[in-house]
Amino acid sequence: MSNWLLVETFGGAPPSVIGIGSAPRKMVPLGKILARGHSQEDIQAAIAAATTARSRIKHEASGKRHIVAEPLLTFTERVHGVYVWSGPAGQTPPPHDPAGAWYFNITTDVIGGSDDLLDLYGVAPELRRHKRHTAEAFTRLKPNTDVAAALAKIVRSEPGTEHQATWTVVRDDGQERAAHFSARMLAEPNDQGETEVILRGITHDIGSAEKVSAATPPIVLEQRLLDSMAEPGHYRAIFNLKTLRIIRWLDEPMPELGWELDEHNQLPWIHDDDVGDAHALVAKLATSPKVLGTLRFRGQDGHWHTLAVTMNLVLLDQHTTAGMLTLANPN
Repeated sequence: MSNWLLVETFGGAPPSVIGIGSAPRKMVPLGKILARGHSQEDIQAAIAAATTARSRIKHEASGKRHIVAEPLLTFTERVHGVYVWSGPAGQTPPPHDPAGAWYFNITTDVIGGSDDLLDLYGVAPELRRHKRHTAEAFTRLKPNTDVAAALAKIVRSEPGTEHQATWTVVRDDGQERAAHFSARMLAEPNDQGETEVILRGITHDIGSAEKVSAATPPIVLEQRLLDSMAEPGHYRAIFNLKTLRIIRWLDEPMPELGWELDEHNQLPWIHDDDVGDAHALVAKLATSPKVLGTLRFRGQDGHWHTLAVTMNLVLLDQHTTAGMLTLANPN
């Protein structure tokens, strides 16, 4: 086995192969990649050992071979996958592509990324935050044509849902990398015994975005229309109609808005006294294609800012509806 295998271990299904070298795979069962016999058993044993140890292990296999397995952990130390390689005893394995583990807690709107993921994104040590809001995940990405499908799955939040796609990652140093995303949604108990829906995934760097055609986002009519509707001083985002949480900004985020995760103060982004008004605006979308109002939002300065709000319905797929939120300073 000259190439590293990247095996997901998210849970909810048997581990499967999501990468061979730099070539993504569509969650292929291990048995379809490996020959039957001792090699498959040895690989499975190495994956299990690395998962248990949460560290790189070397496993002596049959037939004068050895196996090296390296786990991919979230920052909370949960194993999301394992890089595994097999070769003759004494042979040193080649380098493997960068990859990082992450999760989206759909219930709480908090996401987490590993240091491996932040390395992949080129984030400077002094700027690293392991927890963010869901919408922050999309600020470094140039989503491909399936972005609506990905957002629809987040809105529906159905355990067992899987998603794979290749998108362009814009690193903090300006480099653009092709990244293959693999994820599965799970229902898991939290520390209080309550069930939360969590999307667990791996981002696999498969090369320069210029050299990977699947990473190049085509210019489609929908995007042209969105770009043509942009107005200076107006900031648009897709949001969840039930939770009122932003899922993805369509424009650059509003500069003065405190929409990012406030991990220390745990402040909401919409004023508590205005949440009822926000839900009332959403309810009006049942009979009107557009509703207008004003709501108070948290600013980056810690104060509450009254902003003009426009809401529209957006069809993510034939079964899933979200909202488009446009924010602006009142005239």
